[in-house]
Amino acid sequence: MSVEIGQKAPDFKLQASTGELVSLEDYKGKNVVLYFYPKDMTPGCTTEACDFRDHIEGFEELDTVILGVSPDPVEKHKKFIDKYDLPFLLLADEDHTVAEAYDVWQLKKNFGKEYMGIVRSTFVIDKEGTLVKEWRKVRVKEHVESALNYIKENLS
Repeated sequence: MSVEIGQKAPDFKLQASTGELVSLEDYKGKNVVLYFYPKDMTPGCTTEACDFRDHIEGFEELDTVILGVSPDPVEKHKKFIDKYDLPFLLLADEDHTVAEAYDVWQLKKNFGKEYMGIVRSTFVIDKEGTLVKEWRKVRVKEHVESALNYIKENLS
């Protein structure tokens, strides 16, 4: 399954770091930055999460919610949030159903080994639930600023 710009973003229900079940539908009327990342507590994922944290006020001013998704369980998300004081929800996609719906669960290669995993990607979903922008194979440096600028220029 693949998602396309201009189409309704695939809805989901995932357990959040708070323990509650969260769905995309819960955020209708707000913009959503849905970002997929491989693993809590790793260098690139920590940098990305902290960049979103450091820019949270800018997103909130633009009526935008940040949701992070990885295959890690809720307990690991809670530790990640506590350690880095993250002010947004992290969602547990342990069976990678949502990652597959957004076509970010892919074959990866690292040090000669092949395995399935999350390809770091970010999606912007507008207030009506339409996918309006995507970044795939994200490089962490300056990515959050790009997402914020996109929302500022196109959805505010």
